Amino acid sequence: MNFFLAAVGVLGVASSGPLIAATLGATSVSALAIAFWRNAIGAAVMAGPVLARNPRQFGRVTGGEFRWSLAAAVALALHFACFITSLQLTSVAAATALVCLQSGWIALFQMFRGVRHRWPVLVGLGIAFGGVVAITGFDLGTSPQALLGDLLAVAGGVLAGIYTLAGGKARQTMGTGVYTTLCYGMCAAVVAVLALVAQQPLGGFEAAGWLGILAITVCAQLIGHTAFNHLLATMSPLLVSMIILLEIPGAALLAAAFLAETLPAGTYAGLGMILVGLAVVVLGQGSSLVAKRNASRLADMGTD
Repeated sequence: MNFFLAAVGVLGVASSGPLIAATLGATSVSALAIAFWRNAIGAAVMAGPVLARNPRQFGRVTGGEFRWSLAAAVALALHFACFITSLQLTSVAAATALVCLQSGWIALFQMFRGVRHRWPVLVGLGIAFGGVVAITGFDLGTSPQALLGDLLAVAGGVLAGIYTLAGGKARQTMGTGVYTTLCYGMCAAVVAVLALVAQQPLGGFEAAGWLGILAITVCAQLIGHTAFNHLLATMSPLLVSMIILLEIPGAALLAAAFLAETLPAGTYAGLGMILVGLAVVVLGQGSSLVAKRNASRLADMGTD
């Protein structure tokens, strides 16, 4: 059962980039409209169970929880704006790999905050960011537009890291349903303001456009992320993090199969470097946690 859910989860999140690129390329749907409806529908779906069980939970949100949720929502809104726009400028494979650097950025943010990582994490970061240099270098030689798309995807990865860190702070005391409803709802509101400023419509699309928005929301937001949230209850976070990295080759394969996307060999090498580097980072962080637990147990044994 876990293997099936993992496969469904990978397929769901890996389909996000190809589905967004196909929807933007074949319909009149705007980038910010996809971000708006994806979060608005997600908020409505997540609010249902909370309202049915105990709607008073929303009234118990503290000022600190609200501020961290708002910070996460703003970062998520800007993440979607950067990532979805990047899919109009660069390849699906490159955009997905670059935005998936969020675990690398989180490790880097932790270093700036004084956290000391083991050497495998530092090696993994070097490999992953070497892959970024490889991809952007090849795209620089291809077109300035592709390079801009790469930079937007990198910014999307940074913002995803900030969203994760802020959400982690909020989730220390908030339930999943309340947090996701609040975060997705505020994210949708921020995106609506961005759409108003950028004069991007949020409605009035043809049937194919609405179908694309629905497919993106169901596959990536509801099926993909829900599958991984369930797996966290039965599998180690380290293993789940490793499985999620399969989104990178998964998106590249789907884009090649359904969008006939072909890339230079050097770009594929960059994708591989990012995948390997992030895997080393995740494994290195996992070994650091194990080492800390062992040290804590030894300390406890010494005080008994």
